[in-house]
Amino acid sequence: MKFEGIYTPVITPHREDGSIDREAFAAMIDHLIGAGVHGLINGGSTGEYYAQSMEERLEMASFAQEVIGGRVPLIVGTVAIRLEDSLVMAEHAAKIGAAAILVGSPPYSVPTERENALNALAIDRAADLPVMLYNYPGRMGISMGEEFLDRVGRSRNFVAIKESSGDINRVHLLARDYPHIQMSCGMDDQALEFFAWGARSWVCGGSNFLPAEHIALWRACAVEGNFDKGRRIMSAMLPLMRVLEQGGKFIQCIKHGCEMNGLHAGPPRPPLKALNKDDKRQLEQVVRVLRRTVAGIEAE
Repeated sequence: MKFEGIYTPVITPHREDGSIDREAFAAMIDHLIGAGVHGLINGGSTGEYYAQSMEERLEMASFAQEVIGGRVPLIVGTVAIRLEDSLVMAEHAAKIGAAAILVGSPPYSVPTERENALNALAIDRAADLPVMLYNYPGRMGISMGEEFLDRVGRSRNFVAIKESSGDINRVHLLARDYPHIQMSCGMDDQALEFFAWGARSWVCGGSNFLPAEHIALWRACAVEGNFDKGRRIMSAMLPLMRVLEQGGKFIQCIKHGCEMNGLHAGPPRPPLKALNKDDKRQLEQVVRVLRRTVAGIEAE
């Protein structure tokens, strides 16, 4: 499987009581596909998988595939503390006809590289689908190092990696030593650098509410090879990326951004809380400037 373009980890809209709003979820999917994103991820951290029961995770993966209806590829997230839960998600992804699975390190347990690789290989066997790895040491506590990559490389299914370490040396390592694993940008403020080093895809939570702007940066760099234009778009997007990452309010900002577009997102599930009025105003101002600036660049 070739990963090309913008892959959106879809939010999970909630009602005020915390229950999942499936109609709003379907509307989000239709909106994103209409906006031109190239694939969707269900069960990622932006979708608040960690706050869902296994029954909800399975149901939402099935529902996402039903709504998508083959219009774009669906990638199903399998991250869980327990291997048994990851295996259930992987098997279910294969059953519903997902295009690929997202495999990360199990949180909290801090396995060795060998243990983590064996964990990933077990998940791979359960699905036998293309795998996008998810390297996010800031959340998982460990990095998918060279020993891990060498071990999982024994399976042909490990075809891509979402690199979210923030370490630019990892980009160099992956591009130079692991060219057979497609590198996908997972660190938004390094998107330009990822594309310069050959990344062809970007998994970006911000594309939930700014798909056109994320597509514009991807197209400028990965399709047109116009890095002068790409730098201008990236410069316009950096204030947004700073807002998204500050103070641990990423999901809350993404959800409010969707509400700004007239799409129901609702509150995050506990322990997270919705943005306060000041945070909302700051995000709204940044988004207004970003949209105006990128539209001007695209119109030239």
